[in-house]
Amino acid sequence: MKGRPKGLAPEVEARPAVLKVRGLTQFFGNLRAVYDFNLTLHEGELVGLIGPNGAGKTTVFNLITGVYHPTEGSIHFQGVDLVGLPSYEIIQMGIARTFQNIRLFSDLTVLDNVLIAYHPHAGYSLLDSFLRNKRFQQKEAEMMAQAQDFLAIFGLDQRQNDIAGSLPYGLQRRLEIARALATRPQLLILDEPAAGMNPQEIDQLMELIHFIRDRFNLTILLVEHRMRLVMNICEWMTVVDFGEVIARGQPAEVQNNGQVIEAYLGRQTVDLK
Repeated sequence: MKGRPKGLAPEVEARPAVLKVRGLTQFFGNLRAVYDFNLTLHEGELVGLIGPNGAGKTTVFNLITGVYHPTEGSIHFQGVDLVGLPSYEIIQMGIARTFQNIRLFSDLTVLDNVLIAYHPHAGYSLLDSFLRNKRFQQKEAEMMAQAQDFLAIFGLDQRQNDIAGSLPYGLQRRLEIARALATRPQLLILDEPAAGMNPQEIDQLMELIHFIRDRFNLTILLVEHRMRLVMNICEWMTVVDFGEVIARGQPAEVQNNGQVIEAYLGRQTVDLK
């Protein structure tokens, strides 16, 4: 199951490859979490990574973003090998992610959560910040204006002074995605963004994901258990089970794949439609 799905649209194949993962393998002691995982993402793609609980999906995300260092394999982003790099360097290179459990600075305001993401691109030195000189004040004002504009895009401008932890769950998830995008990524990795959401919030999330992909010209890799979401927004899907890729293809192909159905139904009853 290596390589691209069959039938990949020529216009997608012609786009530059943003991410190339080859032979990715991860052991934790004697436990094999991921084995010989391969994935290529082209510019502008929206790809889903699915599989039963414990299949290794989040481990793949953690390997790509530098939380873990792989036992074997390579990860190239825009032609640069990421293996061994710390997470903060990977973020600065243009990869951002969200987590299964929302990780906002819950005691800070909505605006401060986004401002924190802008600071790696602040454009002033430690000395400037200590002296609070003209350059510092100018750059801080620019970041403030950018953060406020950014919140307006996400419909959070009227809540900018609210404490992040006081927001409804759906808005917290929206804020987490906004904060990730404020780091100016080229690749956005979403780890179960619909977790805990009701059907109306999921519909809004689907619209948001499509919007941000087009608005910010992003490539998006998505892990999600809500099959209605991934089947409706993902153009291609990779399915893993016990750390190995068992299927690739368009949503309709994956939905009718016998090996995928068996992997899910062997452990839980899941509607793949």
